[in-house]
Amino acid sequence: MSTAEQPTAGPGAGEYAISVRDLRQNYGDFEAVRGISFEVEQGELFALLGTNGAGKTTTVETLEGFRRPSAGSVRVLGTDPYGQPAALRESVDAVLQHSGLFPELTVAETVDLSRDLAAAPMSRDEVLELTGLADKAGVQVRRISGGQKRRLDLGLAVLSRPEVLFLDEPTTGMDPEARRATWETIADLVRQGTAILLTTHYLEEAERLADRLAIMHRGETRAEGTVRDVVVQWGDRIAFRMPAGVRVEDLPELPGATAAAEVRGGEAWTCYTVRGDDADGLAHRAMEPLLEWARRTGTALERLELRSASLEDVFLSVAEGAAGVVSGGRNTD
Repeated sequence: MSTAEQPTAGPGAGEYAISVRDLRQNYGDFEAVRGISFEVEQGELFALLGTNGAGKTTTVETLEGFRRPSAGSVRVLGTDPYGQPAALRESVDAVLQHSGLFPELTVAETVDLSRDLAAAPMSRDEVLELTGLADKAGVQVRRISGGQKRRLDLGLAVLSRPEVLFLDEPTTGMDPEARRATWETIADLVRQGTAILLTTHYLEEAERLADRLAIMHRGETRAEGTVRDVVVQWGDRIAFRMPAGVRVEDLPELPGATAAAEVRGGEAWTCYTVRGDDADGLAHRAMEPLLEWARRTGTALERLELRSASLEDVFLSVAEGAAGVVSGGRNTD
Protein backbone atom coordinates (compact mmCIF):
# COMPACT_ATOMS: atom_id res chain seq x y z
CA MET A 1 0.00 0.00 0.00
CA SER A 2 1.43 3.42 -0.93
CA THR A 3 1.72 6.25 1.56
CA ALA A 4 -1.19 8.00 -0.11
CA GLU A 5 -3.34 4.93 0.49
CA GLN A 6 -2.57 4.58 4.20
CA PRO A 7 -5.67 4.92 6.42
CA THR A 8 -5.86 8.13 8.39
CA ALA A 9 -7.18 8.56 11.91
CA GLY A 10 -10.29 10.52 12.63
CA PRO A 11 -13.92 9.43 12.47
CA GLY A 12 -15.73 9.89 9.19
CA ALA A 13 -19.20 11.32 8.86
CA GLY A 14 -21.61 9.44 11.09
CA GLU A 15 -18.82 7.48 12.82
CA TYR A 16 -18.16 7.43 16.53
CA ALA A 17 -14.76 8.12 18.06
CA ILE A 18 -15.07 4.80 19.92
CA SER A 19 -17.40 1.99 18.88
CA VAL A 20 -17.87 -1.37 20.61
CA ARG A 21 -20.22 -3.89 19.00
CA ASP A 22 -21.15 -7.15 20.74
CA LEU A 23 -17.63 -7.50 22.14
CA ARG A 24 -16.70 -10.87 23.60
CA GLN A 25 -13.36 -11.81 25.16
CA ASN A 26 -12.47 -15.32 26.26
CA TYR A 27 -9.61 -16.65 28.36
CA GLY A 28 -9.81 -20.33 27.57
CA ASP A 29 -13.22 -21.48 28.74
CA PHE A 30 -13.81 -18.32 30.77
CA GLU A 31 -15.76 -15.55 29.06
CA ALA A 32 -14.57 -12.29 30.61
CA VAL A 33 -16.67 -10.01 28.38
CA ARG A 34 -20.06 -11.23 27.20
CA GLY A 35 -21.34 -9.27 24.25
CA ILE A 36 -21.24 -5.63 25.34
CA SER A 37 -21.89 -2.64 23.07
CA PHE A 38 -21.46 1.12 23.47
CA GLU A 39 -20.26 4.20 21.58
CA VAL A 40 -18.42 7.39 22.48
CA GLU A 41 -18.67 10.57 20.40
CA GLN A 42 -16.02 13.27 19.98
CA GLY A 43 -16.32 15.74 22.84
CA GLU A 44 -17.94 13.16 25.11
CA LEU A 45 -16.74 11.44 28.28
CA PHE A 46 -18.00 7.89 28.77
CA ALA A 47 -17.35 6.28 32.17
CA LEU A 48 -17.00 2.50 32.24
CA LEU A 49 -17.64 1.33 35.78
CA GLY A 50 -17.77 -2.15 37.21
CA THR A 51 -17.26 -4.49 40.10
CA ASN A 52 -13.91 -6.27 40.49
CA GLY A 53 -13.56 -8.81 37.70
CA ALA A 54 -16.43 -7.27 35.73
CA GLY A 55 -14.44 -7.15 32.49
CA LYS A 56 -13.85 -3.43 32.17
CA THR A 57 -10.03 -3.69 32.13
CA THR A 58 -10.22 -6.36 29.42
CA THR A 59 -12.54 -4.09 27.43
CA VAL A 60 -10.18 -1.12 27.71
CA GLU A 61 -7.14 -3.24 26.79
CA THR A 62 -8.98 -4.39 23.68
CA LEU A 63 -9.76 -0.79 22.72
CA GLU A 64 -6.12 0.14 23.31
CA GLY A 65 -5.09 -2.51 20.80
CA PHE A 66 -3.46 -4.99 23.17
CA ARG A 67 -6.03 -7.76 22.57
CA ARG A 68 -7.92 -9.03 19.54
CA PRO A 69 -11.66 -9.55 20.20
CA SER A 70 -12.76 -13.16 20.56
CA ALA A 71 -15.96 -12.05 18.82
CA GLY A 72 -17.64 -8.80 17.88
CA SER A 73 -15.73 -5.69 16.90
CA VAL A 74 -14.17 -2.51 18.28
CA ARG A 75 -13.22 0.63 16.38
CA VAL A 76 -11.28 3.70 17.48
CA LEU A 77 -11.55 6.64 15.09
CA GLY A 78 -12.98 4.20 12.58
CA THR A 79 -9.93 1.91 12.76
CA ASP A 80 -9.40 -1.54 14.26
CA PRO A 81 -6.96 -0.76 17.12
CA TYR A 82 -5.45 -4.25 17.38
CA GLY A 83 -1.67 -4.02 17.17
CA GLN A 84 -1.81 -0.23 17.65
CA PRO A 85 -1.60 0.67 13.93
CA ALA A 86 0.32 3.76 12.84
CA ALA A 87 -2.94 5.45 11.82
CA LEU A 88 -3.86 5.78 15.50
CA ARG A 89 -0.55 6.49 17.21
CA GLU A 90 -0.65 10.26 16.89
CA SER A 91 -4.37 10.51 17.66
CA VAL A 92 -4.84 8.20 20.68
CA ASP A 93 -3.19 8.17 24.10
CA ALA A 94 -3.81 6.74 27.55
CA VAL A 95 -3.18 7.16 31.25
CA LEU A 96 -2.64 3.61 32.51
CA GLN A 97 -2.93 2.36 36.09
CA HIS A 98 0.79 1.66 36.25
CA SER A 99 3.08 4.51 35.30
CA GLY A 100 6.03 4.05 32.98
CA LEU A 101 7.97 7.05 34.31
CA PHE A 102 11.76 6.99 34.67
CA PRO A 103 12.47 7.75 38.36
CA GLU A 104 15.91 9.30 37.84
CA LEU A 105 14.73 11.93 35.32
CA THR A 106 13.40 15.27 36.51
CA VAL A 107 9.82 16.26 35.81
CA ALA A 108 10.98 18.66 33.08
CA GLU A 109 13.24 16.04 31.49
CA THR A 110 10.34 13.59 31.49
CA VAL A 111 8.14 16.08 29.66
CA ASP A 112 10.92 16.87 27.17
CA LEU A 113 11.44 13.17 26.42
CA SER A 114 7.75 12.70 25.62
CA ARG A 115 7.71 15.89 23.54
CA ASP A 116 10.57 14.51 21.44
CA LEU A 117 8.36 11.54 20.55
CA ALA A 118 5.29 13.56 19.57
CA ALA A 119 4.59 15.20 16.20
CA ALA A 120 3.16 18.54 17.34
CA PRO A 121 3.35 18.64 21.13
CA MET A 122 2.43 21.32 23.61
CA SER A 123 5.35 23.29 24.99
CA ARG A 124 7.00 22.13 28.19
CA ASP A 125 5.60 25.15 30.06
CA GLU A 126 2.07 24.37 28.83
CA VAL A 127 2.30 20.81 30.16
CA LEU A 128 3.73 21.89 33.51
CA GLU A 129 1.05 24.56 33.88
CA LEU A 130 -1.69 22.10 32.90
CA THR A 131 -0.59 19.61 35.54
CA GLY A 132 0.25 22.13 38.26
CA LEU A 133 3.83 20.86 38.39
CA ALA A 134 5.74 24.00 37.34
CA ASP A 135 7.32 24.22 40.80
CA LYS A 136 8.49 20.60 40.51
CA ALA A 137 10.19 20.97 37.11
CA GLY A 138 13.70 20.33 38.47
CA VAL A 139 12.72 17.57 40.92
CA GLN A 140 13.44 13.93 40.13
CA VAL A 141 10.33 11.88 39.46
CA ARG A 142 11.19 9.48 42.28
CA ARG A 143 10.93 12.38 44.75
CA ILE A 144 7.42 13.55 43.84
CA SER A 145 4.28 12.12 45.42
CA GLY A 146 2.07 9.42 43.95
CA GLY A 147 -0.64 11.97 43.18
CA GLN A 148 1.89 14.23 41.44
CA LYS A 149 3.05 11.26 39.34
CA ARG A 150 -0.55 10.69 38.24
CA ARG A 151 -0.79 14.36 37.22
CA LEU A 152 2.45 13.99 35.28
CA ASP A 153 1.05 10.85 33.58
CA LEU A 154 -1.96 12.89 32.46
CA GLY A 155 0.24 15.69 31.16
CA LEU A 156 2.31 13.26 29.09
CA ALA A 157 -0.86 11.70 27.67
CA VAL A 158 -2.37 14.99 26.51
CA LEU A 159 0.72 16.88 25.31
CA SER A 160 0.13 15.52 21.79
CA ARG A 161 -3.50 16.75 21.88
CA PRO A 162 -5.05 13.31 21.21
CA GLU A 163 -8.50 12.93 19.69
CA VAL A 164 -9.21 9.90 21.91
CA LEU A 165 -7.94 9.48 25.46
CA PHE A 166 -8.22 6.43 27.73
CA LEU A 167 -8.08 7.26 31.44
CA ASP A 168 -7.64 4.27 33.77
CA GLU A 169 -8.05 5.38 37.40
CA PRO A 170 -6.42 8.77 36.61
CA THR A 171 -6.80 10.37 40.07
CA THR A 172 -5.67 7.50 42.29
CA GLY A 173 -3.42 8.79 45.08
CA MET A 174 -4.39 12.44 44.67
CA ASP A 175 -5.52 14.62 47.54
CA PRO A 176 -9.00 16.17 47.20
CA GLU A 177 -7.68 19.52 45.93
CA ALA A 178 -5.52 17.91 43.23
CA ARG A 179 -8.36 15.58 42.26
CA ARG A 180 -10.73 18.48 41.67
CA ALA A 181 -8.11 20.36 39.67
CA THR A 182 -7.60 17.25 37.54
CA TRP A 183 -11.37 16.96 37.03
CA GLU A 184 -11.37 20.50 35.63
CA THR A 185 -8.47 19.62 33.31
CA ILE A 186 -10.36 16.57 32.05
CA ALA A 187 -13.55 18.61 31.57
CA ASP A 188 -11.55 21.15 29.54
CA LEU A 189 -10.28 18.38 27.27
CA VAL A 190 -13.85 17.24 26.63
CA ARG A 191 -14.94 20.79 25.87
CA GLN A 192 -12.11 21.00 23.34
CA GLY A 193 -13.48 17.93 21.54
CA THR A 194 -11.51 15.01 22.98
CA ALA A 195 -13.38 11.71 23.30
CA ILE A 196 -12.56 10.16 26.69
CA LEU A 197 -13.17 6.69 28.06
CA LEU A 198 -12.79 6.78 31.85
CA THR A 199 -12.56 3.91 34.32
CA THR A 200 -12.67 4.84 37.98
CA HIS A 201 -13.63 3.53 41.40
CA TYR A 202 -14.55 7.05 42.53
CA LEU A 203 -18.27 7.20 41.81
CA GLU A 204 -18.29 10.94 42.55
CA GLU A 205 -15.74 11.30 39.74
CA ALA A 206 -18.06 9.55 37.29
CA GLU A 207 -21.05 11.59 38.46
CA ARG A 208 -19.09 14.83 38.04
CA LEU A 209 -17.48 14.11 34.65
CA ALA A 210 -19.49 11.57 32.66
CA ASP A 211 -21.85 12.51 29.87
CA ARG A 212 -22.89 8.86 29.82
CA LEU A 213 -21.78 5.71 31.63
CA ALA A 214 -22.14 1.96 31.79
CA ILE A 215 -21.88 -0.34 34.81
CA MET A 216 -20.51 -3.82 34.13
CA HIS A 217 -20.94 -6.95 36.23
CA ARG A 218 -19.70 -10.43 35.35
CA GLY A 219 -18.83 -9.44 31.81
CA GLU A 220 -22.17 -7.84 30.98
CA THR A 221 -23.54 -4.31 30.92
CA ARG A 222 -26.15 -4.02 33.68
CA ALA A 223 -26.86 -0.29 33.50
CA GLU A 224 -26.21 2.31 30.82
CA GLY A 225 -27.20 5.88 29.97
CA THR A 226 -26.70 9.35 31.37
CA VAL A 227 -26.10 9.56 35.11
CA ARG A 228 -29.61 10.93 35.55
CA ASP A 229 -31.21 8.20 33.44
CA VAL A 230 -29.44 5.43 35.31
CA VAL A 231 -30.20 6.87 38.74
CA VAL A 232 -33.84 7.63 37.95
CA GLN A 233 -34.45 4.06 36.79
CA TRP A 234 -33.28 2.81 40.19
CA GLY A 235 -36.06 4.84 41.83
CA ASP A 236 -36.55 6.99 44.92
CA ARG A 237 -37.00 5.50 48.39
CA ILE A 238 -39.58 6.25 51.08
CA ALA A 239 -38.68 4.45 54.30
CA PHE A 240 -39.70 4.40 57.96
CA ARG A 241 -39.39 2.17 61.01
CA MET A 242 -42.17 -0.42 60.97
CA PRO A 243 -44.91 0.58 63.44
CA ALA A 244 -45.68 -1.92 66.18
CA GLY A 245 -48.60 -4.19 65.32
CA VAL A 246 -48.54 -3.27 61.61
CA ARG A 247 -47.81 -5.83 58.89
CA VAL A 248 -46.51 -5.08 55.41
CA GLU A 249 -49.86 -6.11 53.95
CA ASP A 250 -51.57 -3.52 56.18
CA LEU A 251 -49.67 -0.67 54.57
CA PRO A 252 -51.33 1.47 51.91
CA GLU A 253 -50.67 1.12 48.20
CA LEU A 254 -48.81 4.13 46.85
CA PRO A 255 -48.87 5.21 43.19
CA GLY A 256 -45.87 3.90 41.29
CA ALA A 257 -44.40 2.26 44.39
CA THR A 258 -43.74 -1.21 45.74
CA ALA A 259 -43.22 -1.96 49.45
CA ALA A 260 -40.73 -4.34 51.02
CA ALA A 261 -39.57 -5.14 54.54
CA GLU A 262 -35.91 -4.79 55.51
CA VAL A 263 -33.82 -4.91 58.67
CA ARG A 264 -31.69 -2.00 59.86
CA GLY A 265 -29.69 -2.32 63.04
CA GLY A 266 -31.86 -5.17 64.22
CA GLU A 267 -35.09 -3.20 63.65
CA ALA A 268 -37.82 -3.86 61.11
CA TRP A 269 -38.25 -1.14 58.48
CA THR A 270 -40.52 -0.63 55.51
CA CYS A 271 -39.10 0.72 52.26
CA TYR A 272 -41.18 1.83 49.29
CA THR A 273 -39.37 1.97 45.95
CA VAL A 274 -40.95 4.65 43.74
CA ARG A 275 -40.48 4.49 39.97
CA GLY A 276 -42.18 6.06 36.99
CA ASP A 277 -41.86 8.39 34.03
CA ASP A 278 -42.34 11.57 36.07
CA ALA A 279 -39.21 11.16 38.14
CA ASP A 280 -39.24 14.71 39.51
CA GLY A 281 -42.73 14.59 41.04
CA LEU A 282 -43.57 10.94 41.54
CA ALA A 283 -42.15 10.52 45.06
CA HIS A 284 -43.94 13.65 46.26
CA ARG A 285 -47.29 12.35 45.01
CA ALA A 286 -46.60 8.93 46.53
CA MET A 287 -45.93 10.50 49.93
CA GLU A 288 -49.35 12.17 50.15
CA PRO A 289 -51.49 8.99 50.46
CA LEU A 290 -48.96 7.54 52.92
CA LEU A 291 -49.32 10.56 55.22
CA GLU A 292 -53.09 10.48 54.81
CA TRP A 293 -53.15 6.79 55.82
CA ALA A 294 -50.98 7.57 58.87
CA ARG A 295 -53.35 10.37 59.95
CA ARG A 296 -56.46 8.25 59.40
CA THR A 297 -55.11 5.24 61.33
CA GLY A 298 -53.26 7.23 63.99
CA THR A 299 -49.97 5.60 63.01
CA ALA A 300 -46.67 7.31 63.75
CA LEU A 301 -44.17 6.97 60.90
CA GLU A 302 -41.03 7.05 62.98
CA ARG A 303 -37.79 8.21 61.32
CA LEU A 304 -39.59 8.81 58.06
CA GLU A 305 -37.22 9.55 55.16
CA LEU A 306 -37.56 10.33 51.48
CA ARG A 307 -34.33 9.80 49.58
CA SER A 308 -33.40 10.21 45.95
CA ALA A 309 -31.19 7.55 44.44
CA SER A 310 -27.46 8.01 43.94
CA LEU A 311 -25.02 6.39 41.56
CA GLU A 312 -23.63 4.52 44.56
CA ASP A 313 -27.07 2.98 45.17
CA VAL A 314 -27.24 1.75 41.60
CA PHE A 315 -23.66 0.44 41.68
CA LEU A 316 -24.24 -1.50 44.91
CA SER A 317 -27.49 -2.88 43.56
CA VAL A 318 -25.66 -4.13 40.46
CA ALA A 319 -22.87 -5.57 42.61
CA GLU A 320 -25.41 -7.48 44.67
CA GLY A 321 -27.01 -8.83 41.51
CA ALA A 322 -30.32 -7.14 42.29
CA ALA A 323 -30.51 -4.97 39.21
CA GLY A 324 -31.63 -5.97 35.76
CA VAL A 325 -30.47 -4.13 32.70
CA VAL A 326 -31.09 -0.40 33.08
CA SER A 327 -30.78 1.55 29.85
CA GLY A 328 -31.42 5.23 29.62
CA GLY A 329 -30.31 5.42 25.99
CA ARG A 330 -28.53 8.38 24.42
CA ASN A 331 -29.62 11.83 25.48
CA THR A 332 -30.76 13.63 22.34
CA ASP A 333 -31.88 16.87 24.00
